[in-house]
Amino acid sequence: MEMGKEIRRLRTDRGLTQEALAEALNVTAQSVSKWECGTSVPDVQLLPEIAVFFGVSIDELFAMSPEQQLERMENQIYAHGLFSEAEQRQLEKQLHAFAENPVLTGQAELMLAKLYNNQAEQYRLLAVKHGKEAVEKTEGDRDAVSELAVAWGSYIPDWCMRNHHALIEWFTDFCRRHPDKRAALMWLLDNLIADRRLDEAKAWMEKFAQMDKSFRVPMYRYLIAQAEGDSAELEKQLEALEAIADSEWCCATTLGDFYTQRQDYDKAIAWYRKGQELQPSPKFTDSVMSIAHICEIRGDKAGAIEAYREQLRLMREEWGVVSGEECEAVERAIRKLQE
Repeated sequence: MEMGKEIRRLRTDRGLTQEALAEALNVTAQSVSKWECGTSVPDVQLLPEIAVFFGVSIDELFAMSPEQQLERMENQIYAHGLFSEAEQRQLEKQLHAFAENPVLTGQAELMLAKLYNNQAEQYRLLAVKHGKEAVEKTEGDRDAVSELAVAWGSYIPDWCMRNHHALIEWFTDFCRRHPDKRAALMWLLDNLIADRRLDEAKAWMEKFAQMDKSFRVPMYRYLIAQAEGDSAELEKQLEALEAIADSEWCCATTLGDFYTQRQDYDKAIAWYRKGQELQPSPKFTDSVMSIAHICEIRGDKAGAIEAYREQLRLMREEWGVVSGEECEAVERAIRKLQE
């Protein structure tokens, strides 16, 4: 109905008859009439042509609010594989226009970041694909191996390549200016611990403990103790986490992560399943993905296939995702295991 009203408005604003619009689009006048009355809608393949004819975006044909348009773009980014250059330019153009609106600028910048991260991930997957081919066809050429390793996110032993000093510097400045922003402080702690800058991590940990009373406090203390090699403190914080995990789904999945790192896979799977059970809808797929990966590591193909199928079920029933790159990636993993 809204699309029909918008087509009628655009047509009348331009002083066109239904017959004139029908002729321009190579459809019948009756089709245009049905669109405008809301008894039918244009074929999806015709939408770009209608948008071009009127000089508007496809979203505008649906008479969506700016917020709805941004939400639709976000869904499009998540469901899409690699955008073509033309598709990317179109999205960029729309998002830069939204960014000029002071009310929408933050959300528009966020969507641009998501768009570029999506493109980067898709190009990374392409680099993995061609890197594997290069390694095979050059019989292990050193440069080919290096490119494949980088594309696949391999661990890099050189400290100068793997440290996070620039990220840490930026988040340190941000957290000093915004000391109440917990999410930013968590990223700062993650990277300080990863770089073994533990004195700084402990100082920020005390600030974090003042604003957060959840399982994340013993979680970060566990990570710091792990980095220091303090086994007594490590076990103390692990016990603290296990004591509250029955009521905190995030805590349960975190314990799954910690036991995976210890290669205690049975306990890891048990905690991942506990976290999945406790989690409210819509349930995330991280726990079943982790179980699938553990099963693959152990050579349990049947268990991995079962977990991947559970992931597809969650995507379908909890999130309404039934097609697109996310589904295809899981289906590819299942087919590979079945070969």
